[in-house]
Amino acid sequence: MDGNFNENDISRVVEADRAHIWHHLSQHKPYETTDPRIIVEGKGMRVWDQKGKEHLDAVSGGVWTVNVGYGRESIANAVRDQLIKLNYFAGSAGSIPGSHFAEKLLDKMPGLDRVYYCNSGSEANEKAFKMVRQIAHKRYGGKKHKILYRDRDYHGTTLGCLSAGGQDERNAQYGPFAPGFVRVPHCLEYRSFEQDGAPQENYGVWAADQIEKVILAEGPETVGALCLEPVTAGGGVICPPDGYWERVQEICRKYDILLHIDEVVCGVGRTGTWFGYQHYGIQPDMVTMAKGVASGYAAIACLVTTDAVFDMFKDDASDPLNYFRDISTFGGCTAGPTAGIENMNIIERENLLENTTNMGHYMLDQLHALADKHGVIGDVRGKGLFLGAELVTDRDSRAPIEEKRIQAVVGDCMAQGVIIGATNRSLPGKNNTLCFSPALIASRDDIDEIIAAVDGALGRVFASA
Repeated sequence: MDGNFNENDISRVVEADRAHIWHHLSQHKPYETTDPRIIVEGKGMRVWDQKGKEHLDAVSGGVWTVNVGYGRESIANAVRDQLIKLNYFAGSAGSIPGSHFAEKLLDKMPGLDRVYYCNSGSEANEKAFKMVRQIAHKRYGGKKHKILYRDRDYHGTTLGCLSAGGQDERNAQYGPFAPGFVRVPHCLEYRSFEQDGAPQENYGVWAADQIEKVILAEGPETVGALCLEPVTAGGGVICPPDGYWERVQEICRKYDILLHIDEVVCGVGRTGTWFGYQHYGIQPDMVTMAKGVASGYAAIACLVTTDAVFDMFKDDASDPLNYFRDISTFGGCTAGPTAGIENMNIIERENLLENTTNMGHYMLDQLHALADKHGVIGDVRGKGLFLGAELVTDRDSRAPIEEKRIQAVVGDCMAQGVIIGATNRSLPGKNNTLCFSPALIASRDDIDEIIAAVDGALGRVFASA
């Protein structure tokens, strides 16, 4: 990247963007007087905007996606070669890369057997919800149809996924939602004092027991699935407390409830294992994934299930309704699984799971050191290169810092050339967590640069605090 552009050409791009592009998660009024940012190029951990300014990307493409970093020619070349040979055929038939990737993926997921291809995390979760509903009708007279979801968790932007969305600001103004989705409490130990009856010891087991209380209140015979993130992402980067997941698994088995793990953010290396749930020794029935599957080099998402789930859709071939009557048009693209294969090859070849674990420990230590310096940091948490720092007005009350000051920290870092994230427009009054998810290739130097930027930003934004 040389930072040089033809001024007329780039001005035309900016004006076309301003006139025609509807950006995601963005208020566009400011673009009437300021230029929208155009990301022009990326290499490794760095991206460059239309002005040639270099940024260290600490959120892997803005939304936890570019796990192996930018500029991977081997992925691009593999995709190009495959597209020339066969770019697409509907998922009612197979493809060579689809078969190869499924085999490679399932080798990393013992106990899971089948891959359903689609094109986004929202869509993958919709497929899982539809399977649960169809199973309810096939086996339980439609009664066991309810899907439990957790406060603070996020599963996508469709109306079905928002119906299972635990972030009230993301849901605001999009209802009414689909019936049969029921919220359960979260397990954020840092804020356990906000939950009536929460103990100081064995909180994880207690938090899981709150799920059982909801199941009993709804009626176990009506509950078909429990959908959870292994580590909550946009709801505040929340790791489950000790004992939580083991008890969740026990509860699901006790009441014949399918355990659906949403790995859209955590999947494919982000936490230092191939999948986040693998830290906790549990065996899910369904796993959804998207972002890191191909590191953004092609659109791909997957719903992975056990054969026990799959077999429920083929037990009576004489019944014309007895299969999963669903299609994802772009689930038939060959670019996604092709990119996914090489993405996994890179992770293996470069020992990126080990690097993620090591650099994750290092970055967590550096964030704790920042907390020693800045009293505004109330809690530091995370796993692998998926980390958060919750900011509070004081550590005794743990009152959240207002969102505009969180965004001021993000803006200050951006001005320094470091892109970080934050919870935003998700949790009323509690969008107060800085989020970090650098690519799995991150080095100590990269992390030091991120930490230095946050240190400076906190000092300036909270200078009078």
